[in-house]
Parts: sequence; structure tokens; C-alpha cells
Amino acid sequence: MKTLSPHLIRTVAAAGLILAGGVSAAAAAMSATAVTDLNVRAGPGPQYPIVGLAARGSTTVLEGCIEGSLWCRVNVGGVSGWAYAKYLAADQSGSTVVISERRAELGVPAVTYEATGSTVVTPAEPLELIGPVGEVDAITPPPAVNTYITSNPVDPVYLDGEVVLGATLPNTVAVRQIPDYNYEYVMVNGQPVLVEPSTRRIVYIYR
Repeated sequence: MKTLSPHLIRTVAAAGLILAGGVSAAAAAMSATAVTDLNVRAGPGPQYPIVGLAARGSTTVLEGCIEGSLWCRVNVGGVSGWAYAKYLAADQSGSTVVISERRAELGVPAVTYEATGSTVVTPAEPLELIGPVGEVDAITPPPAVNTYITSNPVDPVYLDGEVVLGATLPNTVAVRQIPDYNYEYVMVNGQPVLVEPSTRRIVYIYR
């Protein structure tokens, strides 16, 4: 399991960007749709705090994406932040396409991120990637499960990507058993999640 120790903390921005090439936000903005419940974070990475949520099927304003990255600047209901491009879709000639797969064809502008002075945990090496997303049965855990997780905290794990339902955890991530319950738990990218042991897929996210 990968965890981040205090010596990996450095000063970085919690928000801020410069649009590349001097393109204004108003001119560059386009629409995108969240294909699942998607976190909006204060910066372009899983280690940044969550500032909002784009609900599945909701429309966001897509201001641009960082060149060579899967993180994009969005505005959701007046909340500005960063979302993971693999879970954003747009219309292309009547077809729905994933932003990360058709960015150039869609003409998504490039943006950059500028540090302004807040402190977040930043990894010293590339993070392991969250695995593919598959179908999972929706569950509603009893309150006792949340009580147990809260009373038995685990060290956070940071993975490249975003925490979404059905995402598969790498085998290197250790999960914790819950007594008399069918699912296990772990803290991924700042959020407690329940995991199906047989598939290692995320079946519930505590938001």
C-alpha cells in the first residue's frame, strides 16, 4: 500500500490557472457531461481537497485541460475546480465521446496550473493507476459500518485517477476487513470507500 509521509509535503496551489496562449475563459469554455458522480478538486491531482461534486449526467463548463495530463479545469454550478477527463464526455457530431480520448478533435484548449501558496500532500514518484471501471450493484451500508470505519481509521492511499463507483483497486492496495460484513474498506484519495473483495471494485463512496 502506498502512503505519503510528511517529508513529501510541499507548498502548492489549492486553486489557480493561466489559460495557455492568452485565450480567455469565456472564449475557450465548452460543455461537458459527467458520466458518473465525479469529484471536483481544488487542484489537478487526487491529493487536492474536494471542493464540489458533478453529479452523474450533469453538465459542466469545461474551460480546458492541462497538456499531457488527464486533469481539466471545470465549473460546476458556480464552483470552479479540476476534474478527471476520463469521466467527462462531450458531443462530437451527434456522438458522445470521452474528453480524454478525443481532446484534440474536440478542440479542448490547453490550460496550465499556477501555484498560489496552499499546502497539500504531493507524491515524490508517479502514483499507481486506479484500474478500469466495471458495473457494480449499488449498496446502502448500515450506519454501523460508517461508525466502525470512523472508529478504526486507516492510512490514506493516493492513486492516479479519481474515486468513482466500479473503479478497480490495484492489488498492492491493502484493504481492511469489517467484522460481520461482506465488504472491506480503505481510504483512497482522501475518501473512505467500500470494496468488494472478489473483484476489488469500489461499491460505495463516503462523501
